[in-house]
Amino acid sequence: MSLLTHHNGTLAMDGVSLDTVAEQFGTPCYVYSENALTSTFREYQQAFAGIDPLICYAMKANSNLSVLQLFARLGAGFDIVSGGELARALAAGASPDRIVFSGVGKQVDEMEAALHAGIHCFNVESEAELERLSAVASRLGKAAPVSLRVNPDVDAKTHPYISTGLKGNKFGIAYAEASRVYRKAAGLPGLRVVGIDCHIGSQLTELSPFLDALDRLLVLIDQLAGEGIVLEHVDLGGGLGIRYEDEVPPRVDDYAEAVRLRLADRKLKVVLEPGRSLVGNAGVLLTRVEYLKPGETKHFAIVDGAMNDLMRPALYDAYHQIVPVSPRQEPTQTYDVVGPVCESGDFLGRGRQLAVHEGDLLAILSAGAYGMTMSSNYNTRPRAAEVMIGADGPRLIRHRETIEALLASEAGLLKP
Repeated sequence: MSLLTHHNGTLAMDGVSLDTVAEQFGTPCYVYSENALTSTFREYQQAFAGIDPLICYAMKANSNLSVLQLFARLGAGFDIVSGGELARALAAGASPDRIVFSGVGKQVDEMEAALHAGIHCFNVESEAELERLSAVASRLGKAAPVSLRVNPDVDAKTHPYISTGLKGNKFGIAYAEASRVYRKAAGLPGLRVVGIDCHIGSQLTELSPFLDALDRLLVLIDQLAGEGIVLEHVDLGGGLGIRYEDEVPPRVDDYAEAVRLRLADRKLKVVLEPGRSLVGNAGVLLTRVEYLKPGETKHFAIVDGAMNDLMRPALYDAYHQIVPVSPRQEPTQTYDVVGPVCESGDFLGRGRQLAVHEGDLLAILSAGAYGMTMSSNYNTRPRAAEVMIGADGPRLIRHRETIEALLASEAGLLKP
């Protein structure tokens, strides 16, 4: 992986040895490259420059304030899915008019906060939500800009848990119902219909599902225009995959060119919502081997990181490369890399060839997306620290949680 290089016999990120980071900040610890984050965002900017899109980072992938601040400075908008993410984006310096609000379960207070902030658009996912937003906006004397998330029934060919564009998924409005719901939206008070939205899934490794979905949206856009409902923008969502093991995801340049050709004669603003492809391969999780435990049928490397730190392997059976930070010139053994959590599903990697000793440091690659944001306090485990490596070296961007902090919100409620 090009993110990491060897420096004096150990792995380094942007010239900083990862063992030095672990010694300074402890483990488990997420480490991100500011240079890699900048490069991935600029790749999107340059590839799509000809159509000048609004690139809204899907911040559910990694919502650390320092990451958000970096993207905001680079000109990003943000795709949010909760009131908490709205607050994070604004705290990081995001322009409200560059924020789109997705998600199937928006609550009244979240709608109110977004309306008061003046966001770019609500991506509405149901008729019930449309009616609620109309009522909330009317009560506040505002006009909510809306885009309907249309479910095109396109197979994204990805893991079923992260496929979002099929008939059986909870997301969006059925394609066959979209024209009727658009007519309803156009007649409701407090709403201003401005766009159409589509997101078919995550970790896509082919372009054809994206383009099939766009083709279906364009047919619908033309039908609506014939009914007098002229849309200002088309939101293509996100979902472009990254390489975890041996995947060969599409090039951003190829995606941009295919979109440009389809929209060449149309006066439609393009909105994009990349997430994983911006941050996934810009980060690693550092974890230290606590014990080596031989068994009758397999060997275990028990580390201080666990499923509460990186949920993806347990949740999706997802693969992350695991490499020693200081490689040993010894024969390897096959290990399951597992954590301390009391679940048989607590593993970070199975069947890995490693030459390791107790105390060795491991780097779990491609951990910049859906790592820290999906972490928990299961087994009363404090969440990991986060570190950013920039031009001035490594800096702490999230303190490691403490046991005292975890107990504080409950301790005051104990009965004497």
